[in-house]
Amino acid sequence: MTLSDVPWTLGTADFDLNVVTPLKGDCTISVIIPARNESLTIGAVLDAVRSLHHDGRAFVDEVIVVNDHSSDDTATVAERHGARVVDLEGPSGKGEAMRAGLLSSTGALVVFLDADVTNTRPDFVPRLLQPLLENPSIELVKAYYERPLLDMPTGGGRVTEIAARPILALLFPGLGEIRQPLAGETAGRRELFETIGFESAYGVEIALLIDVAGTRGVGTIAQVDLGIRRHRNRPIEELRPMSVEVLRAALTRFGVALPEH
Repeated sequence: MTLSDVPWTLGTADFDLNVVTPLKGDCTISVIIPARNESLTIGAVLDAVRSLHHDGRAFVDEVIVVNDHSSDDTATVAERHGARVVDLEGPSGKGEAMRAGLLSSTGALVVFLDADVTNTRPDFVPRLLQPLLENPSIELVKAYYERPLLDMPTGGGRVTEIAARPILALLFPGLGEIRQPLAGETAGRRELFETIGFESAYGVEIALLIDVAGTRGVGTIAQVDLGIRRHRNRPIEELRPMSVEVLRAALTRFGVALPEH
């Protein structure tokens, strides 16, 4: 594959675990999971990540949970399920947790996962890594999936469909093709994350996409199908501040001067 002006998209039929896992070779892999008050789900996420082996050894070399000022026993559960826990110091936020996790990790390839997903599968990580292992020109990988809403098969991801995808389609050519720009399931090369950095709070995912496209090109981005992703759906009143952060990150990168907040 050569670089293009659209992301490389891989469907479920493009993945074969027996083909992808041997591609790891001597490459080191870190999985980083930001978590704030996710004691009910973090254990199952970690079990899925740590269950995958190849040639008698773990496919993932290190698993780090960044404990973002949890008031429940997220950290205790994470340690019990085999993760190394890093306590986030300073301000709370997803971007801040991702930055702390990267600084605490060593892998050449880095995978970020969400802690609140209720159906994380062992194949999530190799699916996210497939484009990076197969093609040296790919630097960033995003997941895409169906998101149920309550008892409906679709309808989740309201901030994505109402705020993130429209603004990307309008202002950033090529990125409108990214189906889940706010997906927490993200993988990339260490050098990329160290160079690009992380926006604060909920603006981190869309900012990462825009920054990578602007500096490396849209063709260095891939997206892979993870099927169905289930997690808790937030009430509508919690979505407004998320939308504000997403729009702020996108608009400032387009050159719009916004008031300080």
